[in-house]
Amino acid sequence: MAWRNTRHDWALDEVLALFDRPFNDLLFEAQSVHRRHHAANAVQISTLLSIKTGGCPEDCKYCPQSVHYDTGLDTHNLLPAADVAEAARRARDAGATRFCMGAAWRSPTRSQTRQVAELVRSVRGLGLETCATLGMLTAEQADELAAAGLDFYNHNLDTSPEFYGAIITTRNYQDRLDTLGHVRAAGIKVCCGGIVGMGESRRDRAGLLRQLANLPAHPESVPINHLVRVAGTPLEDVAPLPPLEMVRCVAVARILMPCAVVRLSAGRTELSTEAQALCFFAGAGSIFCGDQLLTTPNPAFGDDMALFDELGIAPAEAAGR
Repeated sequence: MAWRNTRHDWALDEVLALFDRPFNDLLFEAQSVHRRHHAANAVQISTLLSIKTGGCPEDCKYCPQSVHYDTGLDTHNLLPAADVAEAARRARDAGATRFCMGAAWRSPTRSQTRQVAELVRSVRGLGLETCATLGMLTAEQADELAAAGLDFYNHNLDTSPEFYGAIITTRNYQDRLDTLGHVRAAGIKVCCGGIVGMGESRRDRAGLLRQLANLPAHPESVPINHLVRVAGTPLEDVAPLPPLEMVRCVAVARILMPCAVVRLSAGRTELSTEAQALCFFAGAGSIFCGDQLLTTPNPAFGDDMALFDELGIAPAEAAGR
């Protein structure tokens, strides 16, 4: 299939047709699109720190940080600024170029937004790109974070509009779209993707990617998260997603949003090194490094670097991106 120009008018049946293509054909097109817009053998490295853990009033069925589920999580309030700066310094020294800060809030207060803005200034002072995920934002809060120099804001759609109510009931889909609009209007780059393997259908996975691709502007970063089944959450016993379906999700995201950086995010511990290699071939151009993502496990940094070495992949900046 010939390469397409960037579009924002995908029909669901068109996206499903991509998912249903022969695997080799899908990966060939995805890799071709990837090489048109991105360095072929470069992957950007980010580090994610939970700056405020647990106690979230939302009922997201996948999340160990929700107050609705007993997961044995060690909760803490907002970390001291010195601790965040030290974690960012370690991440930079280990090779990360972006430092992401996550707080388990439904939406931050004005005071909390100011505190995070100060953290953003501190991390930027270390020469790192900054990203934050704090829940829903008002237009004023987005403007304040933009003024502090925040580079990216993460706010995922999670799944398709049709499946959303089976996963979350404490905020609706439009709430998420409104926050994305505030972030975009403030001039902050958008990091927005979703989670697969929550018991949704392929049609729902296609619906999620269609929603992302049909936004007025494509997200600059599109994280594709593989569900981490956490004991104590309602999804702890859901059947795992077949690894090649995860690869298909990455490939379809790459084709639909050619200029976006597709991020292979949470749940990499659920994937073999071979499956991760296929995800990179399918167009994944970024990962999170570090032993933990917010509250769930992540491959060891040394293991990631060993895989990069085996595949001939270099950290993006080292490869001239």
